[in-house]
Amino acid sequence: MNSDEKTYLSIEELLSLPTLSGINISEDGKNVAFVRNTAEWKDNLYRNHVWIYEKNKGKCYPLITNEIEGTFPLWSPDSRHIAYLSSVDDGDEKKKQIFVESLDGDSRVQITDEKEGVSQFKWEPNGKGFYYVAQSKESEEIKKRKEIYGDFHHIGKEYQNNCLYYIEIKNGIQKSKDKYKYPEDFSNVSMGKNENENNVVYQLTDGRDFHIHEFDISTTGKKVVFMATPSPDGEDDQNGNLYILDLKYEKLHEIKGNKLLRGSVCFSPDGSKICYAASIRDKAYYKIHIQDSTLEIYDIRNGEVIQPLTDFDSTVIPLQWTAKGILIKWQDKTNYLIGVLSENGTVEMLSEKVDSFIMDVSITRDGNHISYSKARTNETFEIYLDDKKITNENSFFKGKLTSNREIISWQSSDGLEIEGVLTTPVDFDVNRKYPLLVVIHGGPAWASFPIFSGCFNEKYPIEQFVEKGFIVLEPNYRGSSGYGNEFLKANYRKLGIAYYDDVISGVDNLVDKGIADKDRVGVMGWSNGGYIAAFCSTFSNRFKAISVGGGITNWSTNYVNTDIPYFIRMYLGNNPWDDPEIYAKTSPMTYIKSACTPTLIQHGEKDARVRTPNAYELYKGLKDMEVDTELVIFEGMGYSSDQPGINVAIMKQNLMWFSHYILGEGMKDFRVL
Repeated sequence: MNSDEKTYLSIEELLSLPTLSGINISEDGKNVAFVRNTAEWKDNLYRNHVWIYEKNKGKCYPLITNEIEGTFPLWSPDSRHIAYLSSVDDGDEKKKQIFVESLDGDSRVQITDEKEGVSQFKWEPNGKGFYYVAQSKESEEIKKRKEIYGDFHHIGKEYQNNCLYYIEIKNGIQKSKDKYKYPEDFSNVSMGKNENENNVVYQLTDGRDFHIHEFDISTTGKKVVFMATPSPDGEDDQNGNLYILDLKYEKLHEIKGNKLLRGSVCFSPDGSKICYAASIRDKAYYKIHIQDSTLEIYDIRNGEVIQPLTDFDSTVIPLQWTAKGILIKWQDKTNYLIGVLSENGTVEMLSEKVDSFIMDVSITRDGNHISYSKARTNETFEIYLDDKKITNENSFFKGKLTSNREIISWQSSDGLEIEGVLTTPVDFDVNRKYPLLVVIHGGPAWASFPIFSGCFNEKYPIEQFVEKGFIVLEPNYRGSSGYGNEFLKANYRKLGIAYYDDVISGVDNLVDKGIADKDRVGVMGWSNGGYIAAFCSTFSNRFKAISVGGGITNWSTNYVNTDIPYFIRMYLGNNPWDDPEIYAKTSPMTYIKSACTPTLIQHGEKDARVRTPNAYELYKGLKDMEVDTELVIFEGMGYSSDQPGINVAIMKQNLMWFSHYILGEGMKDFRVL
């Protein structure tokens, strides 16, 4: 190859592609803050930096350089100050605290000093303080017990719940002895508990009662609405409720209902109503009915609930209630769209209906200015302010070959129409048969999209696969989001075999078209995608090589190990003790004696959702069946790794595995790559 000949992105380049998140627009509509995540190879970590776009200057720049990181940037109500979360080393480990600085030149100021760190926060509407969520303090009883007996944990009985706190900026600054210009015209309302007069923090909720997930503040600053579950235990995710806290009168009101709450919650501009997303909970047994959530509006004054959207067959997320209506976001197949919803149910589109994937959105309270991140087909995300592009992230691909993505469709064995993303090389020839790799997304309520984003795939080097001569299919199998409620429910009690049918029918479709070689097909996936890959490994002889990433191999094993057993009951309809047949029928290990495909198994050591016994069970079964297999456990890793080096290893192992078993290339030692 000539030195000036273009190449596809290397694995290291794929993982160096920055990701953008946390967009927030200032109330005057002139400035945008966002988080830019990049790989720092020298220290083998990813760094998050807050970036600013100033409309008057017409440029983006990092708010802080060097090793100081930041996430969750929020502009102050007066648009002059920026607050964000930044990690502070407390001696044991780094904890995120609230920091503030100003475009006027004020120094970076630390506001909070929470032992367990801050998980989320919002400005008080008058800019005088912050409401934030942090873990409750360890009780004095538990501290005393540790001193007497040592440390132990009573499972299902002891939690440190997320609580709501308030801090006045001036008090936080007095404690830190820093300077900051804050608004003076402030008349404080009653703020709840502050048992220590030297303490600058007010605790607004009791850590014994519930675990807060999301919250919002009324524009008057007198009420807080929050979404909470009884505990942080994943099994309690289905038991959430809404609560309204009246700060002036220190009263807490629970909004009871038989709904599964999802996503965010927001106040109307006048503070009289709240909007949230909810799904109907099935009272039969203890399973949750699988369906998309819809929006509900609750009138605080009379308790009336209305559903403004009646013809949306998709999960809708309320983002913010503006003077012009409710900013909403929803998925339509492989597009993510935004619009403004009025209370009468009409929706004003704010994005194109096709070829548009909008990730993060922020809008001013008056509804006049908006900022969002958007990717089009075969592109990565860019940030826009009032529909004008303000970043240039796609310049990353300059001088490189990039693969081409398109949406294709086919029918599964039961006639259900399935879509998928087909990735092909720049010199794709429809008259040639290519080796085919199938990459299966997790979820299952997620999807694959025809965009170029490292944040959606840090484990499978699709560009490198294409450069090697493969074409790649990413099926949006039944149960994927964005295709309507009936499609979402089509996998109920059909896990495994129905998934396999959706995948293999897509393979057959490409074989029948003459562009895929039926004798050179591989499959891989992580999490639920890893489960489907494991099922393909034991159930089928159609594949030449398989890679199982963080996959479920035995539903009974996973049921007693996962942090969300209700999730399994939701899809299988029962527990393994009352319906062992469905657990056996849908488990890859049931078919282990027919396994014959070389299978790579990769798993994060600390994956709480799908724990490592799944990996060891499949590995031992394949070894006993004398099937070529390798098991790699990534220490310290959960679902994903915070080390780019680990992601390089995962990608290289997959590239090596499929290149060897499908293309006949030599196999290097996995221990040294």
